[in-house]
Amino acid sequence: MKTEDKIHAQLAAQPIIIYMKGVPANPQCGFSAKAVGLLNATHIPYAYVNVLEAPFIREKLPSISHWPTYPQLFVNAELVGGCDIIEEMSNNGSLLPLLKSAAPKKTETANDALSVSEVMQLVQQGIDDAKVMVEGEGCDLTITVVSSQFNDLSIVKKQQLVLATLKEPLASGKLHAVSVKAFTPDEWQEKQKAGGLLQIQH
Repeated sequence: MKTEDKIHAQLAAQPIIIYMKGVPANPQCGFSAKAVGLLNATHIPYAYVNVLEAPFIREKLPSISHWPTYPQLFVNAELVGGCDIIEEMSNNGSLLPLLKSAAPKKTETANDALSVSEVMQLVQQGIDDAKVMVEGEGCDLTITVVSSQFNDLSIVKKQQLVLATLKEPLASGKLHAVSVKAFTPDEWQEKQKAGGLLQIQH
């Protein structure tokens, strides 16, 4: 997929998305920090792309959005603007209604990507003792599951068990590229000791 197509796919899949430096839990520039602070204050969920980890997107997006700097906030695939505009809209009271208007419409659920919380819920329904962590947004998700039900199972069987809980959304196209990592509680403990800590952003 070309970078341009990937950007358009992200904009189509996510009603509210911010392209920023760093991640919401750890912004890498003052403008991105201020912008996500204002978004977080609305308590409306949003997607994000860390352009520092996506150099092709960082390079290409300004020619699509006609906006040279980061962060860039999009609502319903339309550019809202950068930090100054987000701050101005927050101050004049127009930010919250705009974000509310972008919340996914229920009639379009057939094509909507599943939210992170919906993915976690489905896995936990299928594997009742599962501890679920999800990284990524929209179609590009890495799902890490820790469960005692994986004891004595091969790696393939563990992954099949997780994918079985997501069978319906995978079949209907609500979920696309999914990477699954499955661990028993003991394996997870070992992984943590080895220092392979996951960075989770909900």
